[in-house]
Amino acid sequence: MKMSRKVKKHASSVSFSLSRWFRKLSSSKPSSMSFIIVVVSFSVFLFGGGLLTLITRPDVAVYTQQGRFLFLYPALDGQFVMDTFLSAMLYALGLTGLLLMYRSTKNAFKPRQAYMGMIVGVSLVLLAYIFLEGSIISKLQGI
Repeated sequence: MKMSRKVKKHASSVSFSLSRWFRKLSSSKPSSMSFIIVVVSFSVFLFGGGLLTLITRPDVAVYTQQGRFLFLYPALDGQFVMDTFLSAMLYALGLTGLLLMYRSTKNAFKPRQAYMGMIVGVSLVLLAYIFLEGSIISKLQGI
């Protein structure tokens, strides 16, 4: 009987602390920048193939009999962990380029800074696009 009182007291204190934590969480107002960062990170994770990697648990890379490592899966119907990492990094690079191009429009009164931001942004987007297309083409050719 003495033990059951302790258990009831502990259970009620746990439920009280959980309800207090839930109340704090539901009434908090995160900043819009933190919300945007979380949404963009989650989108890059999904576009990069992170969900497939979590579900299927593929190899990181494969060592072939010809004595070389394959970091990209040689077909479009699967992927290695390095495929996911590479594509997610390239998507993030492209998004960074788009952000730089957008921010360069805010520097209309500083033409040199606006021009440099635009050039760097366009080059990042082009690099991301070229490398993504190159990885898709190498997968189609079977490396």
